[in-house]
Amino acid sequence: MSTGLRKLGLACIIATLAAASAHAGDETTLLAPTGKLRVGVYPGSPTSLVTDPATHQTHGLSHDLGEAFAKRLGVPVAYVTFQRIADVIAAIKNAEVDFTITNATPARANDVSFSPILVAVELGYLVPPNSTIMSADEIDQPGIRIGVTKGGTSERTLGAKFPNAKIVPAESVTSAVAMFGLGEIDLYATNKPTLFEMSDALPGARILNGSWGLEHMAVAIPKGREQALPSVADFVKDVQSNGLLTRAQQEAGLRGAVKADQ
Repeated sequence: MSTGLRKLGLACIIATLAAASAHAGDETTLLAPTGKLRVGVYPGSPTSLVTDPATHQTHGLSHDLGEAFAKRLGVPVAYVTFQRIADVIAAIKNAEVDFTITNATPARANDVSFSPILVAVELGYLVPPNSTIMSADEIDQPGIRIGVTKGGTSERTLGAKFPNAKIVPAESVTSAVAMFGLGEIDLYATNKPTLFEMSDALPGARILNGSWGLEHMAVAIPKGREQALPSVADFVKDVQSNGLLTRAQQEAGLRGAVKADQ
């Protein structure tokens, strides 16, 4: 090969690498415009943020996978804590948060952009100790008070499912546990990972058999960053296959998950 051809080939390689580097830089700027990845979390749910009472370490899908995505982008992670998921979604809508993992509903898709489904979790009901409710068939009765997280999926859907019962919004998962103690609710409805976490704080509480649906958890990013969605999708695919998702679930104590159905 002549010297001229070698130089031409080398120039093409350098140009290709430079273009790839610039593209990666552009995606990082798009996904983390402040120079750090702002990860929205809320306490009380293994899908977002929980604290181990023994070690005081924090884990959760949003927490751990947000950190992993920040490392992938080459930027520091900054956690932004909210009281409930509705507040996290509002912050992403306003581009005040860059990343979270949440239920990818059509309503939320109007406000944020979603990756492919990361994992699915069952929806269920938690009843307190000494409750006489044994199955979901007994819920739709006058006087039954169903606790739900304010602004969450359960609040939007269960009113129609149980027209004879009363929907009682809770400000947060923590406040819902307190509401059980005060006798303000007869059961609580949300995803099972959160219900299992709540049951740990309520000895004798029971999760009723069966489920009333699935939440399809996905990475949420602000609208206007769709150009970077292929990179987010690659991240989801990688953590599903390389064991990182499984490890994050285990460290968060996430129970009630099922394989994602794309």
